[in-house]
Amino acid sequence: MARMRGFKICCSVTTIFTIVLVVIFTTLAFTVFKPNNPNVIATLLVSRTSIQFGGSPNVTTLNVTLGMVITIDNPNYGSFKFTNSAAYVKFHGVIVGEVPIQADLIPAHSKVNITTSVDLMADELIKNPYFLQDLTAGRFNFVSTSSLHGKVEVIKILKLHATALSTCDISLFVTSPRIKSSCNSQIKL
Repeated sequence: MARMRGFKICCSVTTIFTIVLVVIFTTLAFTVFKPNNPNVIATLLVSRTSIQFGGSPNVTTLNVTLGMVITIDNPNYGSFKFTNSAAYVKFHGVIVGEVPIQADLIPAHSKVNITTSVDLMADELIKNPYFLQDLTAGRFNFVSTSSLHGKVEVIKILKLHATALSTCDISLFVTSPRIKSSCNSQIKL
């Protein structure tokens, strides 16, 4: 009889302990370890901007290379490791540039600066009906979209596939080599 009573007490304590652990881990998963969207900021490197005109008298070509620093701030408790990817720069819905993004690791609670450059397809830019309108307004409005595929690792135990999506509205001013950007990011697990 005493053995049976001891067995019941042991099972009860184990069940209560298991329930408490499940409640704690569930609470942590929905509060502390809940993934937050990364913050992405795109800035223009003024020293790496080059605009070149060339060609024969009948044909004019325009090459535009913009140096950029993309700052990714990871506010999460987990690190994010992503593979090689690319961001696309659109001018009024038409792709005018591709930005290569090298694979990298963004540690938990840290910022990483990714330096890259984008070569704008000037012929697509000039053919666009909004080109002259933006030129006379003094600024070109671009939209940059990127999708980084990788893995999130929390406390070196939990590993999940994740995709960080980012959309940036970028205004490039004609009169001065400066840029204004506003980015929205989200992470999908």
